[in-house]
Amino acid sequence: MHIVVVGLNYRTAPVEVRERFAFSEQDMPQALLELTRTKSVMEGVILATCNRTEVYVVVDRLHMCGYYIRSFMEKWFGIPREEFTKHLYMYEEEQAVRHLFRVASGLDSMVLGETQILGQVRSAFLLAQGEKATGKWFNMLFKQAITLSKRAHSETAIGESAVSISYAAVELGKRVFGSFSGKRVLILGAGKMSELTAKHLSGGGTEEVLVANRTFTRAQELASKFDGTPCTMQEAMRRLSEVDILISSTGAEGYVLTSAQVTKSMGLRPDRPLFIIDIAVPRDIEPSIGELPNVFLYDIDDLEGIVESNMEMRRGEAILIERMIEEEIAAFTGWLQTLGVQPVIRALQEKSSAIHASTLDSLFNKLPDLGERERKVIARLTKSIVNQMMHDPIKRIKEMSGEENGLAALDMFTKIFALEEQLEEQSASMEALAVEAPVPEPIAVGVEVSPDKVPVPMMKASV
Repeated sequence: MHIVVVGLNYRTAPVEVRERFAFSEQDMPQALLELTRTKSVMEGVILATCNRTEVYVVVDRLHMCGYYIRSFMEKWFGIPREEFTKHLYMYEEEQAVRHLFRVASGLDSMVLGETQILGQVRSAFLLAQGEKATGKWFNMLFKQAITLSKRAHSETAIGESAVSISYAAVELGKRVFGSFSGKRVLILGAGKMSELTAKHLSGGGTEEVLVANRTFTRAQELASKFDGTPCTMQEAMRRLSEVDILISSTGAEGYVLTSAQVTKSMGLRPDRPLFIIDIAVPRDIEPSIGELPNVFLYDIDDLEGIVESNMEMRRGEAILIERMIEEEIAAFTGWLQTLGVQPVIRALQEKSSAIHASTLDSLFNKLPDLGERERKVIARLTKSIVNQMMHDPIKRIKEMSGEENGLAALDMFTKIFALEEQLEEQSASMEALAVEAPVPEPIAVGVEVSPDKVPVPMMKASV
């Protein structure tokens, strides 16, 4: 069995390509069904976000698996393979495991260390598990990835500092006031930057968020998304004395707020400071406003310095998470190796038990006058001899299976004890159970770049 991931993301494909590979939520169960029906695929999970579409699979053979996954994508999306193959990357075995761990931890995200991707990985896994598309391998691997990501964000500071201009503006406001509880905020402008700022402000305990825009209907649209209060630019100027924080991003050609306007406003609120963040280019706020008493003005250059400083800090924290990932890869690899040794040990135990039982039958047939007590004593003592003889070989093969040449050691162990027949019987029995037995209920799991740390996509001809 082998683990493979095939996908495309914001590095390998522009948005006009990524949007053609979006899985709708209602179609995902059918997509998972089609994926698991694909040749060689034993387990599957599909991760689809605005920045990536990735197909994770457990396959019974590596040869041609990239071709089969590409065929699945071609059939599902109705897009000729020659139009998207160049955008795909493919990782196998340990590289695939490492990629999943980096994705879940936010190290492969456009914004290094972001936490939204963890929820998306968790949802993708739980959906696949609920649709019976996962099995022993992915139930373990994805649960481990989710747990690792939570630990990475709780044990490091990678997600604690602002790395976007809008978020940095809000974080700067928190530094000044401690919290937004009871504060009034005025947002000038209703564009994308203003919307992101309002999003970061929502739920922060603000008393009121005023949204002003030259086009009042646009102010209404934005305010409705965050339970804010829409107003005209003229009304915003009249209410300037009421607000504690002003964030401006209008895209206007000239200043929308002058020193004279703020001077008048501050006369009505002599004991309350005014915190202003100008994230517009060109600037919305007259620079001389920053010289007024009790007024604190920051522009986009101030924020970019904060963002870059925080990003550098995140890169340092990412190194710590990379070390965690390597430890988790080793743990998962060790777990896989125990899966390989368990059937061999069981085969040896079954074979030794069969030999022991056959030997006892022969002995008791030759000594028919033995009583029940004597038979039990002989059975117990001979079983003890068998167990003691097997103890060291079993202990040793467990140790050897975790070493570099573990598979070769297992193969040699199988041949030395002639266990091929027992292993074949086990395999046939498991196949029968897989057909007849019900699939177990989904397990419960807890939920949530530095460019030089990102592995180069491994482009393969078979993809």
